[in-house]
Amino acid sequence: MYPGIQITPPFFEIGPKAYLYGRQLMELAREADRLSRVYGVQIIITPQTVDIPAVVQGTHSLLVFAQHMDSLPAGRGIGAVLPEALKEAGAAGVLLNHVEKRLPLKELERTIQRANEVGLASMVCADGLREVEAVARMQPNILLAESAEMIEGSSRGEDDQAEITRINELVWKINPEIRVLHGAGIRCGLDVYNVMAAGAQAAGSTSAIILAPDPAGVLEEMIRAARAGWDAANNLR
Repeated sequence: MYPGIQITPPFFEIGPKAYLYGRQLMELAREADRLSRVYGVQIIITPQTVDIPAVVQGTHSLLVFAQHMDSLPAGRGIGAVLPEALKEAGAAGVLLNHVEKRLPLKELERTIQRANEVGLASMVCADGLREVEAVARMQPNILLAESAEMIEGSSRGEDDQAEITRINELVWKINPEIRVLHGAGIRCGLDVYNVMAAGAQAAGSTSAIILAPDPAGVLEEMIRAARAGWDAANNLR
């Protein structure tokens, strides 16, 4: 199911958005690469498109995903992000349908199909159970479940375990091979631990890491928590 890569829980996604690029991005990417090996947690990073080759060449363990792509074929399309070009640049996959870059469902399905054609893994965002079900039926490699109101909003709450279970069961009833990442509202290591211990295969964060006074320190706290939460949920300690 995974085009040329193996995505194995526990894993974690870092989304630099447009906060980081160039040298600062590479500093964080190298630290993420180190932490991935230290804690045995796969890390997906989604850099700016122009930074993809540098991150691929400058790290060893990271899975580098593009922040977006279009469904067009090679040819005309000024300003569009061509799937074949992302693959050639070294990307392992692509993030789609983020709240800041929504796609109509039919276009989203076409774009997932194009990712499959060129050998890119797809990580697709979904907000709410109805969209989770619709996206899961499109057979992405990773479904990123996140509530739009929780992005850069409140922390995770006490209802997480029930919601995580509902989403997991819904997705895995459609296809048990789809990986499920539960994101949004991740502010600290404890949030990561609680989400993973409640049954998530992965978590992720952007602003809590990028805007922290010590991004590398917060990142390590979260990766360590992802490992601990996964181990607790799966009786590995």
